Amino acid sequence: MKNKVILLASDQLGKGEKELGEGILETFFTILKQKEELPAAVFCMNRGVFTLTESSLVSLQLKDLEEKKVEVLACKTCVDYYELNEKLTAGQISGMDQFIELASKYEVITLS
Repeated sequence: MKNKVILLASDQLGKGEKELGEGILETFFTILKQKEELPAAVFCMNRGVFTLTESSLVSLQLKDLEEKKVEVLACKTCVDYYELNEKLTAGQISGMDQFIELASKYEVITLS
């Protein structure tokens, strides 16, 4: 995962049952945070910003990644759209310009 950016575009992984997708996404980040090589950043957009709220168990894993110096970023337009400004418990609000800058430096892996 070194030299990569994760683009998190959903609050679940894969298509199908919501609860299953949320559980799979949490498992992904639980395993990822234990790896020696971590991504440079996780950029959350669209429904991915919901993973940064306390209603998502994924937020705990993303907080742990932040503590390990992984940038966890939330698309400002998406946070505003879903009115989550006061509900974020992980990550920092960022703009698309920062994602474009990251994408120019690192390989992007999209989770949706």
